[in-house]
Amino acid sequence: MLVLKILLGLVGLGVVVFIHEMGHFLASRLVGIDVEAFSIGWGKPLLRKKIGSVEYRLGMFPIGGYCKMKGENDFEKAWENRQNSTENSKGSFFSVAPWRRIIVAFAGPFFNFVFAVIVFSFIWGAGFEVKSPENRIVLLRDIDGSSNPSDQGGLLSGDRIIRINGKKIETYRDIQTNIGINPDEDLAVTVERGGKNTDLTLHPALDETGIGKIGVYHWTTPRVEAVEADSPAAKAGLRAGDLLVRVNGGELPYTAAFYRIFAAETPSRFTLEYERDGERLETEVSGVRYDDSLFPDLGISYPLLNSKAPALNPAGALAKGAGEAAKTFAASAKSFRLLFKKGIDLGQAVSGPARITYMVGEIAAEGFGRGVGTGFSSAAGFLALISIALCIMNLLPLPVLDGGLILLFLVEMIRRKPPHPKMVELFQTAGVVIIFGLMLFAVFNDIRFFANQ
Repeated sequence: MLVLKILLGLVGLGVVVFIHEMGHFLASRLVGIDVEAFSIGWGKPLLRKKIGSVEYRLGMFPIGGYCKMKGENDFEKAWENRQNSTENSKGSFFSVAPWRRIIVAFAGPFFNFVFAVIVFSFIWGAGFEVKSPENRIVLLRDIDGSSNPSDQGGLLSGDRIIRINGKKIETYRDIQTNIGINPDEDLAVTVERGGKNTDLTLHPALDETGIGKIGVYHWTTPRVEAVEADSPAAKAGLRAGDLLVRVNGGELPYTAAFYRIFAAETPSRFTLEYERDGERLETEVSGVRYDDSLFPDLGISYPLLNSKAPALNPAGALAKGAGEAAKTFAASAKSFRLLFKKGIDLGQAVSGPARITYMVGEIAAEGFGRGVGTGFSSAAGFLALISIALCIMNLLPLPVLDGGLILLFLVEMIRRKPPHPKMVELFQTAGVVIIFGLMLFAVFNDIRFFANQ
């Protein structure tokens, strides 16, 4: 399974990078810049094929890629030869007007955004379903005794959150999304409590990963939906329809109560009371294991809400896809900005290529486990998110990145003369140092992540 996840992840990232570099490639040809090589992957080429004036390559390392344009490093030669300007031959990068170079630099991120629009449009065009717990919540205070923004905002366990800042909330996933992208901001929240609606104001805290949190868990009724064969639950005689009510004498009104009952220990054997056809029964469950969050894995699945979005016509799908991409872009841009706020643990918030590859593969593999359609939908949706993140990152005004090049060429347009090769060399060198440092940091985070798996 691990090999499958890695392969799926590499394929997925390769697609996103290919789209980005294809943007640079097509824009270069459009504005009159010759392309010498187009590669997917870095390192020594495993395959190469020259078609016309372009050599197409497949690099040894499948993450990343590049579009090598004629004369793009002429400033290095000029600086080495102590020249005040580059010697630009026809078709070279610096031979064209700066606005043309801006188009080339912008095309990569732009293609990533367009790719996300297309992916989201296909998902809406095909239709999809989302499974999530309902919009009823449990306060973490009632599970582990901790104090959270949900307590200060007046929420109670059992509340059903129905609106956040005027947006309709139908599932727990909706709650996570709207809270996660609005840390450290006042939110108008409407809850349904005792058959009446109550308006509250919540102020989500900014957690160390850079997202908002209020300290709630989903309320999932512990009614058995399905039991895995040969699981602890199956061996204990549990079956679909059973309602779990007590564990080792502790009340179990919702599945999150397992955390409270087993706060001090994680027993491999315990007594479980349940209801079946109106009768209260008791059984002994043994051989219990716990997942990464210390939740008992009994081999039971609990009921989730199944939201289905019907397939839309091409025009409707495109409109929805563009809207989804725009909202994702805005939310991702906000998340990037939050990385620089005090209290963020960059070790958890920043992922490198290895972890991103693993995440892409994991989401795809889990999706395919629920069906081919679900697998493609899950993987495609996540790739669209990665593509938008790549778009935003490359638009940052940092040397070496596309945003840094755009800034450099804008300055050239304003000054109406090309920058001195020394200035370009220093600018790019600073960028290499910054990017290399970030990559080392991200790789270190990846190593720490996998070491804890």
